[in-house]
Amino acid sequence: MLHEMKTPFRTMVDVETGTVDRAMFADADIYQLELERIFARAWNFMCHESQIPKAGDFFLSFIGEESVIATRDKKGELQVLLNSCRHRGNAVCRAESGNARSFLCTYHGWTYGLDGQLIGVPGYKDFYHEQLDKSQWGLVKAGKVASYKGFVFATMDPEAPDLEEYLGEVGRMSIDLIAERGDMVIVEGVQKNLIGCNWKLAVDNLFDWYHPQISHASAFMVGMLRGGSKLTPEDHAVLEKARAVGMSRGHRVVFGAYGHAIGGPRGSQEARDARRSMADRIEPIMEDLYRDTPQGRAALGEVGVDTSGHPNIFPNLWVSTGAYQLSLRLPRGPLNTEIWWFSFVPKDASEAKKKEIINSENHVFGAAGLLEQDDGENWDQSTRAMKGVIAQRYPLNFSMGLNKTPVQVIEGVAHVDTNINEHAQLWTYRIWTEWMDADSWATLKANHTKPPAHGDLI
Repeated sequence: MLHEMKTPFRTMVDVETGTVDRAMFADADIYQLELERIFARAWNFMCHESQIPKAGDFFLSFIGEESVIATRDKKGELQVLLNSCRHRGNAVCRAESGNARSFLCTYHGWTYGLDGQLIGVPGYKDFYHEQLDKSQWGLVKAGKVASYKGFVFATMDPEAPDLEEYLGEVGRMSIDLIAERGDMVIVEGVQKNLIGCNWKLAVDNLFDWYHPQISHASAFMVGMLRGGSKLTPEDHAVLEKARAVGMSRGHRVVFGAYGHAIGGPRGSQEARDARRSMADRIEPIMEDLYRDTPQGRAALGEVGVDTSGHPNIFPNLWVSTGAYQLSLRLPRGPLNTEIWWFSFVPKDASEAKKKEIINSENHVFGAAGLLEQDDGENWDQSTRAMKGVIAQRYPLNFSMGLNKTPVQVIEGVAHVDTNINEHAQLWTYRIWTEWMDADSWATLKANHTKPPAHGDLI
């Protein structure tokens, strides 16, 4: 049974004291309801259009724990199909990506078109006597499929708002932070690894700038986060001075509807100017000069231009603004998460530049990434502790900086500039409770908390 004493779910997150109930990270019944009330109705990231550019191209993705096929039909239209035959439920696609004319179930041979329609049934005449209505037995299709600047999303719930409405200002800004870098293509292959943690802890971490000096001390010791071997000591001194200017203006947290948020250091014009002065020798992970182009400024707006933290598009898409990467935190039970890393390179970059970018990405995040190995250990140990009967009597503390900073709203975007804090995490968990309490999209739309107003203390 669900925790009767802890529902409605809004009782699990106290926004006044900044405490969060541990049971939400370990309870199996809560997890099953997450699959239904969050993943089965949210807009989920599927792939980038460069992964499926032609008719018949497909990429195997997930909505929650359920396998789906993102593809283009014969007309070139985007389709997302549940990867489960309507006859006995077998997968109709086993390859992670490729090109196909149709999808064949290897159990009994039912065959489906690229649009999901059932087009072939062995024994249709002799066994079914032509009485099977094939039009009613196609693959289950997503309720809605849409692309924003080449990033493909799908929702299984036809009652969901359209993608751009769902993303709102903050979700669109989150994608713009990578999309506006220029024409990019996906690197072949997606890094995938399994970590013993609840998916929400892996999301929580991307907002967390309290942990790097401790968790990633070894990375600082070996100099991997210093910005590249091509830089001189004088270059590092210039960058450090410019970085200090940005830090003096605080960390920026941006609040979006339906749980989207961005959290992390605030950028500065001074830092970008410093990097521009050494653009011939700076490493690709530090490139953010696109922000100062007319197109970049128009897309990001006044708030986005100086936003350098990591966005999470609810529920589980991390846009890594320090690199050309996206990450999915895919739930695999309450105690496990499969981490996917999608890497991009500028389409027109030289082969040497592409190689440099990929090498940098491989050594920061993912299974071989120095930072994520540190993080994974923390998430694993945290999740183990969440299961304890005694531990669950005591909530987690997310009160850092609570009720200290007035919100600013510029161009319709609510944000705060302050010290390192836990505002983005608490915002995400607060909205999580609203998804869990709502029994439909209509209820969620009517009752979800809107981003804070100008002058509100948060």
